[in-house]
Amino acid sequence: MARKPRAAKRPNLIFVFADQLGYTRCGYAGDKKARTPNIDRLAGQGINFRQAVSSMPVCSAYRASLMTGKYTTSTGMVINELRIQTTHECFGHVLTRGGYQTGYIGKWHLYANQLGHHYDAKNSYTPPGPDRLGFDGYWAAYGFHHIYYGAYYHTNSPEKILYGKGVYEPDGQTDLAIDYLERASKTDQPIAMFLSYGTPHDPWSAKNVPPKYAAMFKDVKFPNPPNYKPTNDKYADGWGRLNPQQRRALPSWRRNYYAMTANLDWNIGRLLKAIDRLGLADDTIFVFTSDHGEMFGAQGRRAKNTFYEEAARIPLLVRWPKRVQAGTVSDAPICNVDFMPTLVSLMGLKAPKAAEGTDFSHCALGKKGAEPEAAFMQNTGACAAWRDGHEWRALRNRQYTYAAYRVDKSELLFDNVNDPYQMTNLAADPAHKATLERFRKMLAEKMRSINDDFAACTWYRDNWTKDRIIVKTATS
Repeated sequence: MARKPRAAKRPNLIFVFADQLGYTRCGYAGDKKARTPNIDRLAGQGINFRQAVSSMPVCSAYRASLMTGKYTTSTGMVINELRIQTTHECFGHVLTRGGYQTGYIGKWHLYANQLGHHYDAKNSYTPPGPDRLGFDGYWAAYGFHHIYYGAYYHTNSPEKILYGKGVYEPDGQTDLAIDYLERASKTDQPIAMFLSYGTPHDPWSAKNVPPKYAAMFKDVKFPNPPNYKPTNDKYADGWGRLNPQQRRALPSWRRNYYAMTANLDWNIGRLLKAIDRLGLADDTIFVFTSDHGEMFGAQGRRAKNTFYEEAARIPLLVRWPKRVQAGTVSDAPICNVDFMPTLVSLMGLKAPKAAEGTDFSHCALGKKGAEPEAAFMQNTGACAAWRDGHEWRALRNRQYTYAAYRVDKSELLFDNVNDPYQMTNLAADPAHKATLERFRKMLAEKMRSINDDFAACTWYRDNWTKDRIIVKTATS
């Protein structure tokens, strides 16, 4: 029986995010191979922020910026497998103070302080208290792992709780989310639940994909894209390079990635049906997004950690039937640093004063308002190692992506409208000199505004961390 909708003073928030799902891998974005009917339907039920990007397309960096509303050079989460400093005022703190009952399910990736050892409880378990960054309610999470059968999570002890024999992790996580909503909806306290899926992150092996979904793509061909390069990008770190065996595996990887995404979509459909059944839909801001995408050989790279479209551009769908007009599209240059200021504003709350993101709530509500010309993106090092030479800064607006590398001062400028695969670097083109100069100036001003001095990766190791635990930041 459907529950009678409650009269809530504030809307619920259900924030769902995938791991490594790029915008261009979704059906609603034009990918004809994708099997994402529920995500596609969701895109028509609210607003599609179709220019959204990841401020730093790496797991921990993204999550730190999501929670703090600050850029990576302010959080210090410059590579993976670091432990975030707990002095930041975060999303969870705002929600808890605002009277929300919070729930966090899935990948956390803000507490580990060892490279590797992902299955050691010292890295996979985040104890109650300040390290949960204000999420003081229901907790069923883990630090970082990508095994999808035989997976586990923690609640309030280092005990590893298995989803069950033969249970695919995203299926089990969705079960936990639905169970939590059923309990939480029985109270008059508004709900704020975050669901962080691990899929479609690698490894893309057959054993990591349910047979039902693998069968959907068994005969689908996945050729290399037009911007595939047979040699590695010289700026890629060890995680971004491809060896000959990996290049041969690319079609199989893509096939399993799309199968994982199809399962992810099915679970999102289950979650949306539960929200309807519980009578929560009208009073709930439902967000679907991802932390970054995947290169799959484009530009001579795999993985993420780059400003190219395949890695940086992410889905961002926001549904709120009472306030957000269905089927709307926004070209606002938004990134995950902006998510918290935008969402708490929609919820009638205030973002922390130290947050560096922009409030784009007026875009969601169909109102006019000021917005920056471009989204700012950073990379502060190799994916999870203290290695210099991979750092870059970038800007992306509705038409262009501009990027600059620290190591050799090289610049790139792409016209994403006329060159969607970013195959022609316009930085040296005299016809684009004025555009290049405008982006140079814009980048310098943005970096100056957040005290980003383009430091080398190892500078943060030597000045802000001890044993991969962040002990100091610019504001601490």
